[in-house]
Amino acid sequence: MKPIRLVSGFVTVGFWTLVSRVLGFVRDIMIAAYLGTGPVAEAFLVAFSLPNMFRRFFAEGAFNMAFVPMFAKKLEGDDAPERFAQDAFIGMAFILTLFTIAGILLMPVLVTLMASGFIGDERFTLAVAYGRMTFPYIIFISLAALLSGVLNATGRFMAAAAAPVLLNVIFIIAILLAAAMGRPVSDALGMGIDHALGLQVGDSLAISVPLGGIAQMALVWWAARRAGFPLRLGRPRLTPELKRLAVIAAPAVLAGGIVQINLLVGRQVASFFEGAVAWLNYADRLYQLPLGVVGVAVGVVLLPDLSRRLRAGDAVGGRDTFNRACEFSLALTIPAAVALIVIPVPLISVLFQRGAFTTADTQATALALAVYGLGLPSFVLQKALQPLFYAREDTRSPFNYAIVSLIVNILFAVGLSPFIGWIAAALGTTFAGWATVALLWRGSRGMGEAAQWDARFRRRIVRICLASILMGGLLWLAAQVLAPLLHVPTLRYGALALLVAVGIVGYFGFGQVLGAFRLAEFRRAFRR
Repeated sequence: MKPIRLVSGFVTVGFWTLVSRVLGFVRDIMIAAYLGTGPVAEAFLVAFSLPNMFRRFFAEGAFNMAFVPMFAKKLEGDDAPERFAQDAFIGMAFILTLFTIAGILLMPVLVTLMASGFIGDERFTLAVAYGRMTFPYIIFISLAALLSGVLNATGRFMAAAAAPVLLNVIFIIAILLAAAMGRPVSDALGMGIDHALGLQVGDSLAISVPLGGIAQMALVWWAARRAGFPLRLGRPRLTPELKRLAVIAAPAVLAGGIVQINLLVGRQVASFFEGAVAWLNYADRLYQLPLGVVGVAVGVVLLPDLSRRLRAGDAVGGRDTFNRACEFSLALTIPAAVALIVIPVPLISVLFQRGAFTTADTQATALALAVYGLGLPSFVLQKALQPLFYAREDTRSPFNYAIVSLIVNILFAVGLSPFIGWIAAALGTTFAGWATVALLWRGSRGMGEAAQWDARFRRRIVRICLASILMGGLLWLAAQVLAPLLHVPTLRYGALALLVAVGIVGYFGFGQVLGAFRLAEFRRAFRR
């Protein structure tokens, strides 16, 4: 894969992820307006996080990191890739069906593990009920992730990247239908929310989760079928290839489990502070925009390409691929992190503050967003560094690093919460992210030329940081000038759009002048 094609892959995945995240923002704005940070909101958010947590545990992270290199190798060697993908598809469906049944039966235990602070109030009962509605999502989204891995390994990124759009569309329709049957939207947005409407919206959202999973799986199954991989259900069988896949995937699954335990630690801490689960969730949604658009795109495109180059012994090409991935991701992520740190209050107030979401909620969520912003570059760098290990079928090292990251998270999140409260959960996540990057970088030093940063990257990263700092100063000044307009209901959206535009123009202008990048590189990638 040539560098320009590599970047075009990033742009394809990034574009559709951006569309999905924008629709996700619309969804979250509506949830915040109708549910605020009250018990229904916190119960639904915990319930929805359960299948999402296990989805990352089983499919999108750990399993695919082992599956994609093996599948890509079979593609190049014409070693029955269809049969291997079919066996993996059937095996995953069988295992996840059993797991889903167990999860539904043991939902009170899972909710306790997720948010023990809910025990004894209505949030616990609601979370259990919503959790049982949402949990089947695991089956459909995990199978969709496997199908996406098949498509990505063959260089087809669009359908897999576009599939999450369907979930957000279904969410938005569900909210509108529930609100239409409850009370006019204008009433809910202008005067707050009654508990009955909150329950109705929560029920509709919970039901829409598995429906969204079915829609996503259907789209990528259709795309895989067109690509020559019409995977179907059948009787599971344990083949030698699946045994090898299990051996390779096991450490990655355990590492993925540690990552999810990291998230669990933060949520447990937050559950003991009223409203904190929702504050952290809304902040998480906002910083996930650049993380998803850039980090996910880099991870999805980089792993198959690195796997091919390393197997071919192309260390020079592998090094160029790795460096351009790091350069591309940090060129877009570092300025985003600076923006989240400099203007969190305008972002949160304009996007979320309405209806049941109050000024106090804005201040708390903005604080969490700024803390997450400090860790944003680390979360994206992980996406670029991890493929160096997985492309070599080394899943054990990331597992060991994940354990250290978990210890760091616990020390900060749990240890500091008696002194600084719920924000310790966000700090723990950020410090754990940087600890993981430090360990991944140190572990990759012995991987030879393909894992080395070249002169161009080292030269440009300094200039990217400088351009981002200058942009941050410009953003701060613009926020002071636009502050009066950001509080006027009819003008605040335009004022925020202008503020964001100032940041974008300022960053790319500074970057071009300083030599942090060439705008022509971005234009070529978008045209392609």
